[in-house]
Amino acid sequence: MSDSGQTFNPIEFARKVLRTEAEAIQALVPTVDERFVRALTLLQDCKGRVVVTGMGKSGIIAHKLSATFSSTGTPALFLHAAEAVHGDLGMVQTNDVVVALSYSGETEELIRLLEAIRRIGARLISLTGNPASTLGTASDVALSCAVAEEACPMNLAPTASTTATLALGDALAMALARLKGFRLEQFASLHPGGRIGRRLTLVETVMHAGDALPQVRRDALMPDVIHEMSSKRLGMTCVADDEGRLVGVVTDGDLRRHMTPGSELLGHRAQDVMTARPVTVRRRMLAVEALRLMEQRKITAVVVVDDNGAAEGVVHLHDLWRTQMV
Repeated sequence: MSDSGQTFNPIEFARKVLRTEAEAIQALVPTVDERFVRALTLLQDCKGRVVVTGMGKSGIIAHKLSATFSSTGTPALFLHAAEAVHGDLGMVQTNDVVVALSYSGETEELIRLLEAIRRIGARLISLTGNPASTLGTASDVALSCAVAEEACPMNLAPTASTTATLALGDALAMALARLKGFRLEQFASLHPGGRIGRRLTLVETVMHAGDALPQVRRDALMPDVIHEMSSKRLGMTCVADDEGRLVGVVTDGDLRRHMTPGSELLGHRAQDVMTARPVTVRRRMLAVEALRLMEQRKITAVVVVDDNGAAEGVVHLHDLWRTQMV
C-alpha cells in the first residue's frame, strides 16, 4: 500500500517511468536543428581532445559520453567539474572542445570553469535543459535537452532529463563517427576484450604466420611436403610458385585421394597433388566472417594472402571457433 492508501502496482509504475523517459527522448527529435550541426562541426574540427564535464548525475552521464567518443574514434576524457578548479583544469588545452552537461545550466562548479575555459581558448558546447542559462549563453553552441517532466514521482530526481542528455550526447558521438568515416576494423582495434572483441577479432590476429606458416614450392617432392604439413600441424600446406605467389594448397584430404594402390605418391611433387586456386581471405577481414566462409565451403583452413597474392598466414577452423560470441 502507498501512503495515500492506494494500492501500488509496480508493473504499471515501471511502465509509466519507461513511457516518460521514452517521451522525453522523442520530444528531442524535432528540436535537432542547425545548432546540432554547429556543435558537430566544432567536434569534427577539434585538433585536440573532447573534454566532457559535469557534476552529480550529469557527471555520470558525462563520464559515459567521454567513453563513447573515445571508443568511436574521437580522443576524449572526463573532467570532474569540482576537481577542475583544484588542478585538473590542466587537462584542458587550447585545441580542445569542452562539452559541459548541466540540466539547470547554473551548476556552480561549471559556472566557475567558464572564465578559465575562455582564457585557455577551448571551445564550449553545452547540453542543458535551459539554453538561456548562464552556461548556455556562455557556450559557443548550446543544445537543449529540456524535458516536460522527470520520471521521479516527486519530479525531482534526475531521470528523464539524464536519459535525454545521454541520448543527445550519443547522437553527437554517432554523427561524428559517421562524418569521420569510422570503420568496423577501427572499432575492432579499440575493443579487443569481451564479447565485442571476440566478435570483431581480425583474421590477422589469429592467423599462423612467419615460421608457423606451412609453405612449400610447387616443385617440392612429397616427402618434403608431408614433413612440412606434419611439423606445422595444420593439416595442410600452402604451395607457392617461383615468385612466391600462392598457387595452391595440399591438404590431408589431397593426400588421401592420391594414396591409391600403385600411385607412388612419394614420387610426386606438390603441384601434382595440390588443390589449385584455393579459398583465400585478407588479413583485415573479421574472423567471424572467415569462420562463416569456412563453414559454408566445408573446409578447415583458409590462406591469408597479401596484395601480391603471396601467402601471409593460415587460419584454422579451431582458431576461429574462439571468436564466436558466447
